[in-house]
Amino acid sequence: MAAPLGGMFSGQPPGHPGDSRGQPSLLQAAPGPPRASNSTLVDELESSFEACFASLVSQDYVNGTDQEEIRTGVDQCIQKFLDIARQTECFFLQKRLQLSVQKPEQVIKEDVSELRNELQRKDALVQKHLTKLRHWQQVLEDINVQHKKPAEIPQGSLAYLEQASANIPAPMKQT
Repeated sequence: MAAPLGGMFSGQPPGHPGDSRGQPSLLQAAPGPPRASNSTLVDELESSFEACFASLVSQDYVNGTDQEEIRTGVDQCIQKFLDIARQTECFFLQKRLQLSVQKPEQVIKEDVSELRNELQRKDALVQKHLTKLRHWQQVLEDINVQHKKPAEIPQGSLAYLEQASANIPAPMKQT
C-alpha cells in the first residue's frame, strides 16, 4: 500500500499523515467537526463508544432526572459514534480500493482464499448432513425389521399368550 497504517493502534509508530495523493489517513482530521491534535479515527471511535456506554450506565438513570434530556444525550452519543464509525469504514474502503488498483493479484488471492474456506465449510456441512442421514436410515431400517418380526407371531391375543407361555419353564415341584 502507498500509505502505511501505522499510528492506527497505540504502540505503533505513526506513518506520514497521508499518501502522495492527499488521501486522508487515520492521523489526519477527516471532514467534519474539529478533532484533538494527534487523535486518530480509531482513538475517536473508542472514546465515542466509551461515551455511549457511560451515558447508558450513568447515575442520571438512577437519580431519575428528566428522561427526555437523558434520551437526547444518549442519542447524541450514539450519533457521534455512528458518524465516526462511518468515517473509519470510509478510510478502510479507500485503502482497500487503493490496494485493488495497485495490487489486483492480492485481491484475487484473497478472493480465492475466501472461496476455498467457503468450500471447506460447505463440505463439512455436507458431511454432517450425510452422517445424520445415515443415522436416520439406520433407525428406519431397524423399525422395518421390528415390524417384520411381529408378523411371524400368530395373530390374536390367545395365540400370542400361548406362544409366550410356551417359552416359560415349568415350575419345579418341591418334595
